[in-house]
Amino acid sequence: MTLAPLLAAPTVMQLHALAALVSLAAGLTVLFLRKGTPRHRLIGWIFVVAMTVTAISSAFITSNGHYSAIHLLSVLTIVTLPRAIIMRRRGNIAGHRAAMLWLFAGLALAGAFTLMPGRMMNKVVFGQATAAAR
Repeated sequence: MTLAPLLAAPTVMQLHALAALVSLAAGLTVLFLRKGTPRHRLIGWIFVVAMTVTAISSAFITSNGHYSAIHLLSVLTIVTLPRAIIMRRRGNIAGHRAAMLWLFAGLALAGAFTLMPGRMMNKVVFGQATAAAR
């Protein structure tokens, strides 16, 4: 593991990666917390804010100026987050739960794609292959 590729990346990519990691940590934590408690709500809001930053920052990360299919998850996130909050406020706990679980699943899916060979996070997690190892 090496942080060098991330530290050399543009600031928006660093922000995006940090927000995604905070989203992942908060999402995992909320999954295992007792629901409806003040702690659940606090960490849930951290998840919402971090997911918002993750989705918005992705709009500034393109490949040669082009968006990829994975950017559709960001659009879906921006639409689903407010809906999940509204559902909770209206007492639709099942709808809130389902929306938040789908958001977390989308985050996990997007995170899995970042680990594909050639992607920056693959280099961060697995390191870069040396010429002798290739």
